[in-house]
Amino acid sequence: MTDPATTEPRRTPLTGVHERLGATLTDFAGWLMPLRYGSETAEHKAVRSAAGLFDLSHMGELAVTGTAAAAALDYALVGNLSALKPGRARYTMIVAPDGGVLDDLIVYRLAGAEFLVVANAANAGAVAALLAERAAGYDARVTDRTSDYALIAVQGPRAAAILAPLTDAELGEVKYYASYPAKVAGAPVLLARTGYTGEDGFEIFAAPDDAERIWAALSEAGAAHGLVPAGLAARDSLRLEAGMPLYGSELTAELTPYDAGLGRVVRLDKPGDFVGRAALAARSADAPARVLAGLVSQSRRVPRHGYAVLWDGEPAGSVTSGTPSPTLGAPIALAYVDSAVAEAAGAEPDGGAARLAVDVRGRAEPARLVPLPFYRRPA
Repeated sequence: MTDPATTEPRRTPLTGVHERLGATLTDFAGWLMPLRYGSETAEHKAVRSAAGLFDLSHMGELAVTGTAAAAALDYALVGNLSALKPGRARYTMIVAPDGGVLDDLIVYRLAGAEFLVVANAANAGAVAALLAERAAGYDARVTDRTSDYALIAVQGPRAAAILAPLTDAELGEVKYYASYPAKVAGAPVLLARTGYTGEDGFEIFAAPDDAERIWAALSEAGAAHGLVPAGLAARDSLRLEAGMPLYGSELTAELTPYDAGLGRVVRLDKPGDFVGRAALAARSADAPARVLAGLVSQSRRVPRHGYAVLWDGEPAGSVTSGTPSPTLGAPIALAYVDSAVAEAAGAEPDGGAARLAVDVRGRAEPARLVPLPFYRRPA
């Protein structure tokens, strides 16, 4: 996703705003993105207690249109997208013929013959090519519309109060995993309610030329509510607390949705064939050798991706993501752990803390297994 002539990362419609705010910028999946604006811990805590403002314009937006668009997506993806009503959204995946996950997606059905597929930035090009290839036998067209959108998210318990004065949408009627044409700060947008932080919130798909105006209006409206801009670092710690998977960490081409504990997204009961059906049907009948588990470290040292999980001193799994948790006040990690070990640790009152550890640079640091997610927002 970089310009081959310059190899410079792409700028989002809001990069100038981030520079003026003094953000630490980093090359992420070929895009110049804000890592943090000041303290990533403060940004994390603001999202949990008030609200955070995120630039997600690096995500890939792919339009799938045509009379057979629904059928094409049913064949291309593991979900039953033809059953999706206009205005609603669904979390799903695209897999290889062997069932390995190639990306996790959110699909919005905008109208009967019009869908918007949102892919992870690093995978957007590959997903677009695969969708086009798999739609070839259908009356369906795949168009990469990433450059047509800026994507802004406001997340946190004060998100609705901040957004309400700026939009003509009745936010109380905006359902979870749904999208609505609306106006925000006078600009026409697609307003959605999904999120990747464990908090309530909204996503605003806008024209790139309207992005700075919408960002400024949200910043002004949110000032009295404690809204702060938040970067990739806070987004990662927030999603980890919420137990949400990240492609490249918890989800890879070597794992199926069943391995990741997400077999619920695979609709083996939908009519017709789909790519990966046979492999996934066979996989669904077997208990996984490893399960995705939550670990809370009993020391201050942070488990990181690739660190070995130990049970009675022997390797029993591998960490996929780890971070200090501002909410729990301790380091946390997601890890694939041997099923028998996860069952044994889960049966012990202390989560197996006397026997479970993570090898952190040659030192076995005790950890306990806990149910996921680590954090669930108050009802």
